Amino acid sequence: MAGLASSPPQLSKSGEIAAALRTSNGIIHQSTSEDWSPSSWTTKPIKQDVTYEDRGAVEKALAKLERLPPLVTPTEISKLKRSLKDVAQGKTFLLQGGDCAELFDYCEESAIDSKIKLLLQMSLVLIWGANKPVVRIARMAGQFAKPRSSPTEMVNGQEIPSFRGDNINGYEPTERTPDPSRLVSAYFHSATTLNYLRAQLSSGIADLHSPLDWGLGHVQSAEIKAQYQRIISSITDSLRFMRTIGADTAGNLETVDLYTSHEGLLLEYEQTLTRRLRRPSFVRSSDDSAPAGLVNTTKPTHDDGKAWYNTSAHFLWIGDRTRQLDGAHVEYFRGLENPIGIKVGPSMATDELVRLLDIVDPRKEIGKVTLITRYGEKKIEGLLGAHIDAVRKSGHVVVWQCDPMHGNTITTPSGIKTRHFTSILSEVSQSLAIHAAHGSFLGGVHLELTGDAVTECIGGSEGLTDSDLQSNYTSYCDPRLNEKQALELAFLVAGFFRGEGVGADAGSAKDRGSEK
Repeated sequence: MAGLASSPPQLSKSGEIAAALRTSNGIIHQSTSEDWSPSSWTTKPIKQDVTYEDRGAVEKALAKLERLPPLVTPTEISKLKRSLKDVAQGKTFLLQGGDCAELFDYCEESAIDSKIKLLLQMSLVLIWGANKPVVRIARMAGQFAKPRSSPTEMVNGQEIPSFRGDNINGYEPTERTPDPSRLVSAYFHSATTLNYLRAQLSSGIADLHSPLDWGLGHVQSAEIKAQYQRIISSITDSLRFMRTIGADTAGNLETVDLYTSHEGLLLEYEQTLTRRLRRPSFVRSSDDSAPAGLVNTTKPTHDDGKAWYNTSAHFLWIGDRTRQLDGAHVEYFRGLENPIGIKVGPSMATDELVRLLDIVDPRKEIGKVTLITRYGEKKIEGLLGAHIDAVRKSGHVVVWQCDPMHGNTITTPSGIKTRHFTSILSEVSQSLAIHAAHGSFLGGVHLELTGDAVTECIGGSEGLTDSDLQSNYTSYCDPRLNEKQALELAFLVAGFFRGEGVGADAGSAKDRGSEK
C-alpha cells in the first residue's frame, strides 16, 4: 500500500497534449480530425489562453486532476437538462446568478449561505410573478477564471500580468505569474463548496416552512415599499395556506434543486474533468436519437449508452470573447452532453449565431443551448429581434436568457467600474417586450450578484450613488448587485410578468439615487 500511495499519477496522452500546448505559447503541431475528443480543442486556435513557465508543473497538476473523482454526476446534469427543456418550452423560468469572479476566500460558510438564501428568495418572487416553477443555477463552485481585455496591466508604474482569477494567479502583484497548482486548488475549493451546498440543502436551509427575512428597511419610497410588501404578503399567505391544508407534506417545500455553473474558459482544466460515463436510466433512448437528416458527429455510430460529461459543473457557458466558430472553445463544447450556454453580444451576426448553434447542437435538442444575450440597454432594441427571428427560422429551440449586467458596465470619473440599477432593469424589461413582439418569450435572467451588502452598483431603492461606491467595493473584477438590489430586481421583474406596473413605478429609482 505504501508503494501505491507514493506512485506519481500518470498523465494521459491527451493530458500531455494539453500540457505541451500550455507551455508553448499556443504553438503546437497536431494532426486534425473531424472526430471529437476531450483534447481535440488543442488542434484549434484559442483565445484567452494561459501560458505557464513550467511544463512539468502543468503535467503534475493535470495528472492529479485526471485521477480525482467527478464533482457532479450524469444524473444531476441530466435532471438540469430536462428542466432546461421545460424552460425552452415556456413551462418554467431560469434564474442564474452569483459572483463575477469567485475567489477561494468565498469558500466559507456565511458567503455560501447568503447566496443560497438570496437565490431562494429571488426564485420565490419570480415564481409568484411568472406563475411557473423556477430553475436555479448558481455561478458557484468553479466560477474562478475571468477573460480579460488585456493580458497585462500597469500597477505602480510597472507592467505585470493581469489578474485572471484565483485558479490562474493571485491578485497581489507578487502573485501574478500563472501557477498550475492553482488548478488543483480550484478543484478542491469547488468540491468543498459543493459539499457544503449539498449538506445545507439537505439540512433544510431552503425549507419554506422556516420564516424568511424580507426586510424592506432600505426602500426609501413609501409607495414602492407598499408594493413590495404586497408581493411578500401574497407569497407568505400562499405558503401558509399550503401548510394549513396539508399540501406541503410531500417534502417539496423542504429543499430545492440548485445547480452549479461557470464559464468554461480554462480548457486544460475542463478536459481533465471530462469523463465518458453512462447516461442515467431515466434518459430515454429517443432523447439521444438525431432527427431525420441530422447527423451527430460528436457521438460514436454505435451508441454504447455512454456520453462525454463535463463533471466540473452542471452547466458551462462559452464567453463572448471565446465563441469563434473555428476556435478551441467551440470545438470543446460541441462534444459535451451537458447543457451549455453561449454569450451573445452586439458583435454577433445573425448568420454567425445560427452557424454556431449548428456546430454545438447539430441534433437541435430542445433546451440544450441557452443563449445568454448581453447587448446593453442602448443596443438591445436593434439586435435582439433579428437574433430571435434567425434562431426560430433555423429550427433550433433554445433558452433565451437575458444578462443585463455586462453590456451596461460604465466607469465613473474617479475610474471605478460600476453599473446602474436602472440600466440593468431597462435591459430586462426591453428583453421581455421584444420577445413578446416577436412571438417569443424570455426564459430567464443571468445576474452577477452577491448575498453581501456591497456597494458596487449604483441606484435602486437604496439610492446608492457614485460617492457610495468606495464604502464596500470588494469585487476584484466586475461590479455585482448586492442582496437588496438583487431582490428588488426580482420584485420588479415579477411585476412585469404580472402586468401590475411595479417596474414602471420604480423606474424613477435612478433619479432618486442620483439625488442622494
